[in-house]
Parts: sequence; C-alpha cells; structure tokens
Amino acid sequence: MDRYEQIAGELRQRIERGELRPGDRVPSTREITRRWNVAMATATKVLAELRGQGLVRAVPGVGTVVAEAASPVRTQAPARPAAGERQIPRRLTVEGGLTTDRIVAAAVEIADNEGLEALSMRRVAAELDAAAMSLYRHVPDKDGLVNLMMEQVFTAVGFSAADAGLPWRARLELAARLLWDAFRAHPWLASALSMTRPQPLSNALPFGEWVLSTLAAEGLDLQTVLTAYLTLFNYVRGTALNLEMEAAAEAATGQDAEAWMDQQEPQFMELVAEHPTFLRLTTEGYDFDLDQLFEFGLQRLLDGFAALIDAAAQRSSSPRS
Repeated sequence: MDRYEQIAGELRQRIERGELRPGDRVPSTREITRRWNVAMATATKVLAELRGQGLVRAVPGVGTVVAEAASPVRTQAPARPAAGERQIPRRLTVEGGLTTDRIVAAAVEIADNEGLEALSMRRVAAELDAAAMSLYRHVPDKDGLVNLMMEQVFTAVGFSAADAGLPWRARLELAARLLWDAFRAHPWLASALSMTRPQPLSNALPFGEWVLSTLAAEGLDLQTVLTAYLTLFNYVRGTALNLEMEAAAEAATGQDAEAWMDQQEPQFMELVAEHPTFLRLTTEGYDFDLDQLFEFGLQRLLDGFAALIDAAAQRSSSPRS
C-alpha cells in the first residue's frame, strides 16, 4: 500500500468513527506534509483519494471538509432515477453552477495552502469537481486566473483615502502594514506581483494612489514621489518573498525555521569560528522575527523619506536670489 493510501485510510477511519463530522475541515495538504512528514505531492494524492471516495469536498474560502454523505462511492451504487425521470450527471450540474468568483476563490484556497506552484487549471477543476476545459469559459488561462486572484485579494485589503487626516508618516505606515498583512495572509502574492512588468490590477491602484498622494502633498517633485513609492512597495514585497519560501521549505522538510536552525547550529558555529563579530552574535543569540525585521526596515525607510521631505521644505522656504 502506498503512503498516500495509508494516510487516506487513517483519515477515513476518523470520518467513519465520527471524529470528523460532515462540514468539519480535514487537514490541508500543508498540514498533512507536516503531520505525516511527506512531500506535497503525496499530500495532494491523499485529498484526491478521499475526494474520489466521496468522503470530502472542497469548499472555496474554507478548505476541504467532510462531505455531508460521507460514504465511499466505491462501495455504494448510485441511486437509480425513478421511472421516466432523467438522470443528470453530477459533473454537469456542478459545471452548470461554475462562476468566475467560484473558480477564483478555489484557486486562492489552493495557492494559500500549497503555494502558487501547486496551482493549475486542472487542479482547480478537480477542487470544483468540474472538467478542466470548462474553466476556460470563465478565465482565459493560468496567468489570467492569477491576475483575478490578485484582484480578489486586493479588494479585501481596504485601502482607502478616508485616512487623509493622518500625518504623512502615519499614513504610509498604515498603507505598508496593510500591504504586509495581505502578503502574510497570502504568501504567494509577493512572487505573483511583478516590479518590472506590473500587471494591470485595478484593485491594487488604491495603494499606489494612497502613497503617491501622501508624498506629493509634502512638496516632493513627482519623479521623487514615484521613486519613493516604488521603493516602499518593493521593500514590503521583497521582505514578503521570504514568506512563501519559508512555507515551501517547511512543507518540504517538515521543520519550521527554528528547528532547522537548531539542526544546522554545529555547522554554523564552525563557519563563524574565525569571524569574531558573527561568533559573538551566535553566542549571545538572536531571535529572528520577520515581522520585527519588517517594522525595523519600514521605520528606517520612512526616516529617509522624512529627510527628503525636510529638504524639500527647506528649499521651498529659502529666499530666491
């Protein structure tokens, strides 16, 4: 018996014993990789096996849950239609209810749980129990789907000009933290966004307008305003790229960052032995926290913006010769 079948069997027993009831969430693929120390591909097969047995179903925005009638389809013959009644195939009824919103929600769920690499049109179709080709009636291709996913995420962020009464620094802090929270909630988002080839995302524009208008109101020239905006965005996005990489590393190794560092400590100690400052830091210890690192860098970046704003104010107040 393959490993994925063993894990699926364990989960099936929990469902049959009533430990997992209809509507309860079953472990996600990422949770399966951690709990059973298996690869993401194996975890994906586990959920596919349970879906094939009719035990679970995917609910966009929620995850994979125990199906209402959690009985294996392999051991129970489908009910026959009454005399004169036309039987409609299940897949046909599901596809008849397909909408762009459902497709996008399912895609976001997959990317949130397993990363963007796990996303494909075929995978989304499987989550929705639909034919892969039926998705193309609603989305053009995978790139188009990812753009729609980003639009959905930015819709929920809530960038607004309602905070116009705040000082410029507080406004930029708020904007940056809202963006950081979005990356935190959706680790795939940072890698999906491009700095050099920006996607036409209407729901991302409020963030840009928020930052641009805030800086422009402080007397900076437009070239400096745009450069500062891009620098701030790239700082938040660049820091957030670590989120997806860490999630992927945890899924692949079954270890969080702290456990991995503990395992690597002897090798690192050997490497830093001839570098006194590194050795001192290693000896004293350092609690690495990505959120704290983000906040530290954000404040230093805004300190730089403050210097630009002060210089612009001095130039405007200086008498012209």
